[in-house]
Amino acid sequence: MDELGELQRYMAHLSEALGHADRHAGLRGYCAGLMSPLARKSVEPMAAAVDPQHVRSRHQSLHHFVADSDWSDEALRLRVAQWVVPRMDFSDGGWWIIDDTGFPKAGRHSVGVARQYCGMLGKQDNCQVAVSVSLACETASLPVAWRLYLPREWAEDEVRRRKAGVPAEIEFATKPNIALGQIEDLLAQGAPRHTVLADAGYGVDTAFRERLTELGLAYVAGITGSVTVWAPPREPLAPRTDAARGPQGRRLRRGQAGDEQHRPQSVKEVALALSPLAWYRASWREGTNQTLRSRFARLRVRAAHRDHLRNQPRPPEWLLIEWPEDEAEPTKYWLSTLPEAVPLERMVYEAKMRWRIERDYQELKQDPGLGHYEGRGWRGFHHHASLSIAAYGFLLGQRLSYPEQARAEKKTPLRQEPAVPTHYVPRGAPPGAAPRPLVDHEFAAAYRRAATS
Repeated sequence: MDELGELQRYMAHLSEALGHADRHAGLRGYCAGLMSPLARKSVEPMAAAVDPQHVRSRHQSLHHFVADSDWSDEALRLRVAQWVVPRMDFSDGGWWIIDDTGFPKAGRHSVGVARQYCGMLGKQDNCQVAVSVSLACETASLPVAWRLYLPREWAEDEVRRRKAGVPAEIEFATKPNIALGQIEDLLAQGAPRHTVLADAGYGVDTAFRERLTELGLAYVAGITGSVTVWAPPREPLAPRTDAARGPQGRRLRRGQAGDEQHRPQSVKEVALALSPLAWYRASWREGTNQTLRSRFARLRVRAAHRDHLRNQPRPPEWLLIEWPEDEAEPTKYWLSTLPEAVPLERMVYEAKMRWRIERDYQELKQDPGLGHYEGRGWRGFHHHASLSIAAYGFLLGQRLSYPEQARAEKKTPLRQEPAVPTHYVPRGAPPGAAPRPLVDHEFAAAYRRAATS
Protein backbone atom coordinates (compact mmCIF):
# COMPACT_ATOMS: atom_id res chain seq x y z
CA MET A 1 0.00 0.00 0.00
CA ASP A 2 1.48 3.34 -1.08
CA GLU A 3 0.20 5.52 1.77
CA LEU A 4 2.28 8.54 0.82
CA GLY A 5 1.08 8.46 -2.78
CA GLU A 6 -2.49 7.98 -1.58
CA LEU A 7 -2.20 11.00 0.69
CA GLN A 8 -0.79 13.11 -2.12
CA ARG A 9 -3.80 12.18 -4.24
CA TYR A 10 -6.09 13.03 -1.32
CA MET A 11 -4.50 16.46 -0.93
CA ALA A 12 -4.92 17.09 -4.65
CA HIS A 13 -8.58 16.09 -4.33
CA LEU A 14 -9.11 18.49 -1.40
CA SER A 15 -7.23 21.31 -3.14
CA GLU A 16 -10.03 21.62 -5.66
CA ALA A 17 -12.20 23.11 -2.86
CA LEU A 18 -9.77 25.95 -2.13
CA GLY A 19 -9.93 28.05 -5.27
CA HIS A 20 -6.56 29.79 -5.74
CA ALA A 21 -3.55 27.53 -6.31
CA ASP A 22 -1.49 29.54 -3.80
CA ARG A 23 -3.63 28.01 -1.01
CA HIS A 24 -2.56 24.47 -1.83
CA ALA A 25 0.74 24.75 0.04
CA GLY A 26 -1.14 26.00 3.10
CA LEU A 27 -3.41 22.95 2.97
CA ARG A 28 -0.50 20.54 2.72
CA GLY A 29 1.48 22.29 5.45
CA TYR A 30 -1.46 22.56 7.86
CA CYS A 31 -2.46 18.93 7.42
CA ALA A 32 1.18 17.91 7.87
CA GLY A 33 1.16 19.77 11.19
CA LEU A 34 -2.10 18.12 12.27
CA MET A 35 -0.55 14.72 11.56
CA SER A 36 2.57 15.44 13.62
CA PRO A 37 3.15 13.83 17.05
CA LEU A 38 2.53 17.04 18.97
CA ALA A 39 0.76 17.48 22.27
CA ARG A 40 -0.78 20.70 20.94
CA LYS A 41 -1.92 21.23 17.32
CA SER A 42 -2.15 25.02 17.30
CA VAL A 43 -0.42 27.08 14.61
CA GLU A 44 2.86 27.90 16.37
CA PRO A 45 3.94 24.35 17.34
CA MET A 46 2.75 23.03 13.98
CA ALA A 47 4.91 25.59 12.18
CA ALA A 48 7.92 24.42 14.17
CA ALA A 49 7.13 20.79 13.36
CA VAL A 50 6.61 21.36 9.63
CA ASP A 51 9.53 23.73 9.03
CA PRO A 52 11.83 23.98 12.09
CA GLN A 53 14.39 26.11 10.21
CA HIS A 54 11.85 28.83 9.31
CA VAL A 55 9.37 28.79 12.20
CA ARG A 56 8.41 32.48 12.06
CA SER A 57 7.66 32.65 8.33
CA ARG A 58 5.88 29.29 8.36
CA HIS A 59 3.83 30.41 11.36
CA GLN A 60 2.71 33.52 9.46
CA SER A 61 1.76 31.57 6.35
CA LEU A 62 -0.17 28.89 8.25
CA HIS A 63 -1.92 31.51 10.38
CA HIS A 64 -2.98 33.42 7.27
CA PHE A 65 -4.22 30.22 5.63
CA VAL A 66 -6.40 29.16 8.56
CA ALA A 67 -7.53 32.51 9.98
CA ASP A 68 -7.73 34.93 7.06
CA SER A 69 -7.77 33.15 3.69
CA ASP A 70 -11.21 33.24 2.07
CA TRP A 71 -11.89 29.60 1.23
CA SER A 72 -15.05 27.64 2.03
CA ASP A 73 -14.93 25.24 4.96
CA GLU A 74 -18.20 23.71 3.70
CA ALA A 75 -16.66 22.97 0.30
CA LEU A 76 -13.65 21.35 1.96
CA ARG A 77 -15.84 19.09 4.11
CA LEU A 78 -17.78 18.10 1.01
CA ARG A 79 -14.54 17.01 -0.68
CA VAL A 80 -13.63 15.01 2.43
CA ALA A 81 -17.01 13.27 2.33
CA GLN A 82 -16.65 12.51 -1.37
CA TRP A 83 -13.41 10.69 -0.57
CA VAL A 84 -14.47 8.84 2.60
CA VAL A 85 -18.16 7.96 2.12
CA PRO A 86 -17.61 5.53 -0.82
CA ARG A 87 -15.39 3.53 1.57
CA MET A 88 -18.13 3.25 4.22
CA ASP A 89 -20.33 0.15 4.35
CA PHE A 90 -24.04 0.97 4.65
CA SER A 91 -25.25 -2.59 4.13
CA ASP A 92 -26.55 -2.72 7.72
CA GLY A 93 -27.93 0.79 7.73
CA GLY A 94 -26.83 4.40 7.82
CA TRP A 95 -27.50 7.16 10.33
CA TRP A 96 -27.30 10.92 10.70
CA ILE A 97 -25.94 11.52 14.19
CA ILE A 98 -26.56 14.97 15.62
CA ASP A 99 -24.26 16.07 18.40
CA ASP A 100 -22.58 19.07 19.95
CA THR A 101 -19.13 19.18 21.45
CA GLY A 102 -17.48 21.71 23.75
CA PHE A 103 -14.02 23.24 23.94
CA PRO A 104 -12.99 24.79 27.27
CA LYS A 105 -11.70 28.35 26.82
CA ALA A 106 -10.41 31.05 29.13
CA GLY A 107 -11.35 34.71 28.66
CA ARG A 108 -14.29 36.13 26.74
CA HIS A 109 -12.88 37.28 23.39
CA SER A 110 -12.73 34.03 21.40
CA VAL A 111 -15.83 33.81 19.23
CA GLY A 112 -18.80 32.16 20.93
CA VAL A 113 -17.13 31.73 24.32
CA ALA A 114 -19.64 31.87 27.17
CA ARG A 115 -20.44 30.12 30.40
CA GLN A 116 -22.46 27.15 29.19
CA TYR A 117 -22.62 23.40 29.51
CA CYS A 118 -19.42 21.71 28.29
CA GLY A 119 -19.74 17.98 27.73
CA MET A 120 -15.97 17.58 27.84
CA LEU A 121 -15.97 18.86 31.42
CA GLY A 122 -19.40 17.54 32.39
CA LYS A 123 -20.45 20.90 33.88
CA GLN A 124 -21.16 24.57 33.16
CA ASP A 125 -17.96 26.47 32.38
CA ASN A 126 -16.37 28.90 29.93
CA CYS A 127 -16.28 27.16 26.56
CA GLN A 128 -17.12 27.18 22.87
CA VAL A 129 -19.71 24.70 21.60
CA ALA A 130 -20.08 23.46 18.03
CA VAL A 131 -23.10 21.64 16.58
CA SER A 132 -22.39 18.90 14.07
CA VAL A 133 -24.08 16.28 11.92
CA SER A 134 -22.11 13.11 11.21
CA LEU A 135 -22.82 10.44 8.63
CA ALA A 136 -22.37 7.04 10.29
CA CYS A 137 -22.36 3.37 9.42
CA GLU A 138 -21.70 0.44 11.75
CA THR A 139 -17.91 0.87 11.61
CA ALA A 140 -17.30 4.61 11.25
CA SER A 141 -18.69 8.13 11.31
CA LEU A 142 -17.59 11.34 9.62
CA PRO A 143 -18.67 14.92 10.50
CA VAL A 144 -20.20 16.42 7.36
CA ALA A 145 -21.72 19.59 8.88
CA TRP A 146 -20.16 21.81 11.52
CA ARG A 147 -21.16 25.16 13.00
CA LEU A 148 -20.29 27.12 16.09
CA TYR A 149 -23.20 27.75 18.45
CA LEU A 150 -23.39 31.50 19.02
CA PRO A 151 -24.98 32.24 22.43
CA ARG A 152 -27.52 35.06 22.52
CA GLU A 153 -25.10 37.33 24.40
CA TRP A 154 -22.75 37.05 21.41
CA ALA A 155 -25.41 37.16 18.71
CA GLU A 156 -26.72 40.48 20.04
CA ASP A 157 -23.31 42.11 20.69
CA GLU A 158 -22.38 43.98 17.51
CA VAL A 159 -18.95 45.00 18.79
CA ARG A 160 -17.83 41.48 19.61
CA ARG A 161 -19.40 40.13 16.41
CA ARG A 162 -17.44 42.62 14.32
CA LYS A 163 -14.13 41.89 16.06
CA ALA A 164 -14.60 38.13 15.66
CA GLY A 165 -15.74 38.38 12.03
CA VAL A 166 -19.14 36.74 12.57
CA PRO A 167 -20.99 36.82 9.21
CA ALA A 168 -23.92 39.24 9.09
CA GLU A 169 -26.38 36.46 8.18
CA ILE A 170 -25.61 34.47 11.35
CA GLU A 171 -28.32 35.13 13.93
CA PHE A 172 -29.06 33.51 17.26
CA ALA A 173 -30.39 29.99 16.84
CA THR A 174 -30.90 27.20 19.33
CA LYS A 175 -28.80 24.07 18.91
CA PRO A 176 -31.79 22.01 17.67
CA ASN A 177 -32.54 24.70 15.07
CA ILE A 178 -28.90 24.77 13.95
CA ALA A 179 -28.98 20.99 13.56
CA LEU A 180 -32.24 21.13 11.60
CA GLY A 181 -30.73 23.70 9.25
CA GLN A 182 -27.74 21.43 8.70
CA ILE A 183 -29.98 18.44 7.97
CA GLU A 184 -32.10 20.48 5.57
CA ASP A 185 -28.98 21.66 3.71
CA LEU A 186 -27.73 18.08 3.40
CA LEU A 187 -31.07 16.88 2.04
CA ALA A 188 -31.13 19.78 -0.43
CA GLN A 189 -27.76 18.51 -1.72
CA GLY A 190 -29.30 15.08 -2.35
CA ALA A 191 -28.19 13.30 0.82
CA PRO A 192 -30.01 10.03 1.66
CA ARG A 193 -32.81 9.99 4.22
CA HIS A 194 -31.13 7.94 6.92
CA THR A 195 -32.52 7.64 10.46
CA VAL A 196 -31.52 10.54 12.72
CA LEU A 197 -29.96 9.84 16.12
CA ALA A 198 -29.79 12.54 18.79
CA ASP A 199 -29.41 12.78 22.55
CA ALA A 200 -31.85 14.29 25.02
CA GLY A 201 -30.54 17.81 24.44
CA TYR A 202 -32.30 17.64 21.08
CA GLY A 203 -34.94 14.95 21.65
CA VAL A 204 -36.83 16.90 24.32
CA ASP A 205 -37.59 19.57 21.71
CA THR A 206 -40.96 18.57 20.25
CA ALA A 207 -40.64 20.96 17.31
CA PHE A 208 -37.29 19.37 16.45
CA ARG A 209 -38.81 15.89 16.30
CA GLU A 210 -41.84 17.08 14.35
CA ARG A 211 -39.65 18.80 11.76
CA LEU A 212 -37.66 15.60 11.23
CA THR A 213 -40.93 13.80 10.52
CA GLU A 214 -41.96 16.54 8.08
CA LEU A 215 -38.63 16.00 6.28
CA GLY A 216 -39.39 12.30 5.92
CA LEU A 217 -36.71 11.22 8.40
CA ALA A 218 -37.20 8.56 11.06
CA TYR A 219 -35.50 9.26 14.37
CA VAL A 220 -34.37 7.66 17.60
CA ALA A 221 -34.08 10.61 19.98
CA GLY A 222 -33.12 10.54 23.63
CA ILE A 223 -35.46 12.28 26.06
CA THR A 224 -35.55 12.91 29.80
CA GLY A 225 -37.83 11.16 32.26
CA SER A 226 -39.97 14.29 32.64
CA VAL A 227 -41.27 14.28 29.04
CA THR A 228 -45.02 13.63 29.04
CA VAL A 229 -46.87 11.16 26.83
CA TRP A 230 -50.20 9.47 26.43
CA ALA A 231 -49.68 5.76 27.12
CA PRO A 232 -52.63 3.38 26.60
CA PRO A 233 -55.28 3.40 27.87
CA ARG A 234 -54.87 7.11 28.60
CA GLU A 235 -55.93 9.60 25.94
CA PRO A 236 -56.92 13.27 25.70
CA LEU A 237 -60.54 14.36 25.66
CA ALA A 238 -61.95 15.30 22.27
CA PRO A 239 -62.78 18.98 21.56
CA ARG A 240 -65.93 20.16 23.32
CA THR A 241 -69.15 19.60 21.34
CA ASP A 242 -71.78 20.53 23.97
CA ALA A 243 -73.29 23.71 22.52
CA ALA A 244 -75.25 24.31 25.72
CA ARG A 245 -72.00 24.96 27.57
CA GLY A 246 -70.55 27.42 25.08
CA PRO A 247 -69.16 27.52 21.53
CA GLN A 248 -68.01 24.26 19.98
CA GLY A 249 -64.35 23.67 20.79
CA ARG A 250 -61.55 23.00 18.36
CA ARG A 251 -58.82 21.82 20.71
CA LEU A 252 -58.06 18.67 22.65
CA ARG A 253 -58.73 18.77 26.39
CA ARG A 254 -57.23 17.21 29.48
CA GLY A 255 -59.20 15.81 32.38
CA GLN A 256 -59.54 17.63 35.66
CA ALA A 257 -57.75 16.47 38.81
CA GLY A 258 -58.94 12.96 39.61
CA ASP A 259 -59.69 12.09 35.98
CA GLU A 260 -56.41 10.23 35.45
CA GLN A 261 -57.72 8.49 32.33
CA HIS A 262 -57.47 11.81 30.49
CA ARG A 263 -54.25 13.20 31.94
CA PRO A 264 -50.78 12.46 30.46
CA GLN A 265 -47.91 10.89 32.39
CA SER A 266 -44.18 11.46 32.44
CA VAL A 267 -42.25 8.68 30.74
CA LYS A 268 -40.67 7.88 34.09
CA GLU A 269 -44.13 7.30 35.57
CA VAL A 270 -44.98 5.10 32.59
CA ALA A 271 -41.82 3.06 33.08
CA LEU A 272 -42.35 2.54 36.79
CA ALA A 273 -45.91 1.35 36.18
CA LEU A 274 -44.96 -1.35 33.67
CA SER A 275 -45.42 -5.00 34.53
CA PRO A 276 -42.24 -7.04 35.18
CA LEU A 277 -43.27 -9.09 32.13
CA ALA A 278 -42.78 -6.01 29.91
CA TRP A 279 -38.99 -6.05 30.35
CA TYR A 280 -36.57 -7.95 28.11
CA ARG A 281 -32.81 -8.36 28.00
CA ALA A 282 -31.21 -7.19 24.76
CA SER A 283 -27.61 -6.83 23.56
CA TRP A 284 -26.33 -4.33 21.01
CA ARG A 285 -22.60 -4.81 20.37
CA GLU A 286 -19.38 -6.37 21.56
CA GLY A 287 -17.56 -4.17 24.05
CA THR A 288 -13.87 -4.28 24.89
CA ASN A 289 -14.25 -7.17 27.32
CA GLN A 290 -17.81 -8.43 26.96
CA THR A 291 -21.07 -8.19 25.07
CA LEU A 292 -22.97 -5.04 26.01
CA ARG A 293 -26.50 -5.84 27.16
CA SER A 294 -29.18 -4.42 29.42
CA ARG A 295 -32.90 -4.62 30.19
CA PHE A 296 -35.41 -2.76 28.00
CA ALA A 297 -39.13 -2.22 27.56
CA ARG A 298 -41.05 -0.43 24.83
CA LEU A 299 -44.59 0.58 24.04
CA ARG A 300 -46.50 2.76 21.61
CA VAL A 301 -47.31 6.24 22.96
CA ARG A 302 -48.32 9.69 21.74
CA ALA A 303 -46.33 12.78 22.70
CA ALA A 304 -48.37 15.08 24.92
CA HIS A 305 -46.40 18.35 24.85
CA ARG A 306 -48.79 21.30 24.34
CA ASP A 307 -51.33 19.08 22.60
CA HIS A 308 -54.11 21.07 24.30
CA LEU A 309 -53.39 23.56 21.49
CA ARG A 310 -54.03 20.91 18.83
CA ASN A 311 -57.27 19.58 17.38
CA GLN A 312 -56.10 15.96 17.15
CA PRO A 313 -53.55 13.78 18.94
CA ARG A 314 -50.06 13.34 17.55
CA PRO A 315 -49.31 10.08 15.70
CA PRO A 316 -48.20 7.13 17.84
CA GLU A 317 -44.49 6.36 18.11
CA TRP A 318 -42.23 4.12 20.13
CA LEU A 319 -41.15 4.85 23.69
CA LEU A 320 -38.03 2.81 24.46
CA ILE A 321 -36.86 2.54 28.08
CA GLU A 322 -33.65 1.15 29.55
CA TRP A 323 -33.64 -0.05 33.15
CA PRO A 324 -30.49 -2.00 34.07
CA GLU A 325 -31.15 -4.66 36.65
CA ASP A 326 -28.60 -3.17 39.05
CA GLU A 327 -30.20 0.31 38.99
CA ALA A 328 -32.94 1.58 41.31
CA GLU A 329 -34.89 3.21 38.46
CA PRO A 330 -34.82 3.54 34.67
CA THR A 331 -31.73 5.29 33.29
CA LYS A 332 -32.51 6.18 29.67
CA TYR A 333 -35.52 6.96 27.50
CA TRP A 334 -35.97 7.40 23.75
CA LEU A 335 -38.83 8.37 21.43
CA SER A 336 -38.63 6.80 17.99
CA THR A 337 -40.51 6.78 14.71
CA LEU A 338 -38.89 3.55 13.53
CA PRO A 339 -41.47 1.23 11.90
CA GLU A 340 -44.00 -0.42 14.18
CA ALA A 341 -42.77 -3.87 13.12
CA VAL A 342 -39.11 -3.25 14.01
CA PRO A 343 -37.76 -5.90 16.43
CA LEU A 344 -36.76 -4.76 19.90
CA GLU A 345 -33.10 -5.75 19.48
CA ARG A 346 -32.85 -3.72 16.28
CA MET A 347 -34.37 -0.69 17.97
CA VAL A 348 -31.89 -1.00 20.84
CA TYR A 349 -29.03 -1.39 18.35
CA GLU A 350 -30.00 1.83 16.57
CA ALA A 351 -30.60 3.77 19.80
CA LYS A 352 -27.15 2.78 21.03
CA MET A 353 -25.41 3.67 17.77
CA ARG A 354 -24.70 7.12 19.19
CA TRP A 355 -21.65 5.56 20.86
CA ARG A 356 -20.03 5.80 17.44
CA ILE A 357 -19.93 9.60 17.39
CA GLU A 358 -18.73 9.76 20.98
CA ARG A 359 -15.80 7.46 20.21
CA ASP A 360 -14.94 9.20 16.95
CA TYR A 361 -15.01 12.67 18.52
CA GLN A 362 -12.62 11.40 21.15
CA GLU A 363 -10.25 10.44 18.34
CA LEU A 364 -10.76 13.76 16.56
CA LYS A 365 -9.83 15.65 19.71
CA GLN A 366 -6.73 13.54 20.28
CA ASP A 367 -4.49 13.22 17.23
CA PRO A 368 -5.98 15.59 14.60
CA GLY A 369 -6.23 18.39 17.20
CA LEU A 370 -9.88 19.34 16.71
CA GLY A 371 -10.01 21.45 19.87
CA HIS A 372 -6.53 22.99 19.73
CA TYR A 373 -7.20 26.17 17.75
CA GLU A 374 -6.13 29.28 19.68
CA GLY A 375 -7.42 32.01 17.38
CA ARG A 376 -10.44 34.15 18.19
CA GLY A 377 -12.26 34.55 14.89
CA TRP A 378 -15.26 32.84 13.33
CA ARG A 379 -13.46 31.96 10.08
CA GLY A 380 -10.41 30.47 11.79
CA PHE A 381 -12.52 28.37 14.16
CA HIS A 382 -14.42 26.77 11.26
CA HIS A 383 -11.35 26.46 9.04
CA HIS A 384 -9.32 24.69 11.73
CA ALA A 385 -12.16 22.28 12.52
CA SER A 386 -12.64 21.43 8.85
CA LEU A 387 -8.91 20.85 8.38
CA SER A 388 -8.89 18.57 11.44
CA ILE A 389 -11.82 16.69 9.92
CA ALA A 390 -9.86 16.50 6.65
CA ALA A 391 -6.83 14.97 8.40
CA TYR A 392 -9.09 12.56 10.24
CA GLY A 393 -10.93 11.76 7.00
CA PHE A 394 -7.77 10.48 5.34
CA LEU A 395 -6.87 8.30 8.33
CA LEU A 396 -10.45 7.01 8.50
CA GLY A 397 -10.46 6.26 4.77
CA GLN A 398 -7.25 4.25 5.12
CA ARG A 399 -8.66 2.34 8.06
CA LEU A 400 -11.82 1.51 6.11
CA SER A 401 -9.93 0.56 2.95
CA TYR A 402 -7.39 -1.64 4.74
CA PRO A 403 -9.14 -2.95 7.87
CA GLU A 404 -6.74 -5.87 8.42
CA GLN A 405 -3.73 -3.55 8.46
CA ALA A 406 -5.54 -1.12 10.81
CA ARG A 407 -6.23 -3.94 13.28
CA ALA A 408 -2.59 -5.05 13.13
CA GLU A 409 -1.32 -1.50 13.74
CA LYS A 410 -3.47 -1.19 16.88
CA LYS A 411 -1.49 -4.08 18.38
CA THR A 412 1.92 -2.61 17.45
CA PRO A 413 3.40 0.22 19.56
CA LEU A 414 4.08 3.27 17.40
CA ARG A 415 7.48 4.89 17.51
CA GLN A 416 7.54 8.67 17.71
CA GLU A 417 10.34 10.82 16.35
CA PRO A 418 11.13 14.27 17.74
CA ALA A 419 8.93 16.63 15.77
CA VAL A 420 10.37 19.99 16.82
CA PRO A 421 13.75 21.35 17.92
CA THR A 422 14.64 20.38 21.49
CA HIS A 423 14.80 24.02 22.56
CA TYR A 424 11.29 24.79 21.29
CA VAL A 425 8.43 24.83 23.82
CA PRO A 426 4.96 25.43 22.26
CA ARG A 427 3.01 28.18 23.99
CA GLY A 428 0.35 26.67 26.27
CA ALA A 429 1.25 23.03 25.49
CA PRO A 430 0.24 20.58 28.23
CA PRO A 431 2.73 17.94 29.35
CA GLY A 432 2.60 14.56 27.60
CA ALA A 433 1.13 13.44 24.29
CA ALA A 434 -2.45 12.47 23.63
CA PRO A 435 -3.30 8.85 24.50
CA ARG A 436 -3.87 6.08 21.94
CA PRO A 437 -2.50 7.82 18.83
CA LEU A 438 -4.48 7.41 15.62
CA VAL A 439 -1.68 8.70 13.42
CA ASP A 440 1.17 6.50 12.15
CA HIS A 441 3.92 8.97 13.02
CA GLU A 442 6.57 7.43 10.76
CA PHE A 443 4.18 7.88 7.86
CA ALA A 444 3.31 11.39 9.06
CA ALA A 445 6.99 12.30 9.18
CA ALA A 446 7.46 11.12 5.60
CA TYR A 447 4.50 13.22 4.53
CA ARG A 448 5.85 16.31 6.30
CA ARG A 449 9.12 15.93 4.40
CA ALA A 450 7.22 15.57 1.12
CA ALA A 451 4.94 18.52 1.90
CA THR A 452 7.83 20.86 2.58
CA SER A 453 10.26 19.71 -0.10
